[in-house]
Amino acid sequence: MSAVAENEIVRLGETFGKTVRFSAQDIAAFAAACHDSNPLHSDESEAGQSRFGEVIASGPHTASMLMGLAASHFSRRSDGVKRQMVCLNFNFAYKAPVYADEDITLHWVVSSVEWNRKLDGYVVMVDGAASTQRSGVAVISRGALLVREVA
Repeated sequence: MSAVAENEIVRLGETFGKTVRFSAQDIAAFAAACHDSNPLHSDESEAGQSRFGEVIASGPHTASMLMGLAASHFSRRSDGVKRQMVCLNFNFAYKAPVYADEDITLHWVVSSVEWNRKLDGYVVMVDGAASTQRSGVAVISRGALLVREVA
């Protein structure tokens, strides 16, 4: 069953994204909130002596922004469709650092949509990335989501 033919709650090839920016304070606060005490995320002196030369965001920081974007997109109501979504699985690969005070472009594309009768919804596969002008592609991701229309 095609999602487009059924009710257009999700479409194959659908793309969405946004641009975010982390300050050095944002990076340190996120690392502290998730109990990541790696000084590369908060100590300018120690980070300055690393191969990166300055403070970098933790992997979970950028990954959480990607997951949050997907969750927001697939649970949106702005088009008049009431959706529920549940994250089934996400995988991330970290390719390059994300530095403070640079634009981070987050992007997803729907790579497959399949109706699942047992789950009463669409299993949606998404491919994503976070990129910066300085580092290029910094994080790549693939995720599986369950998206359902609700009354």
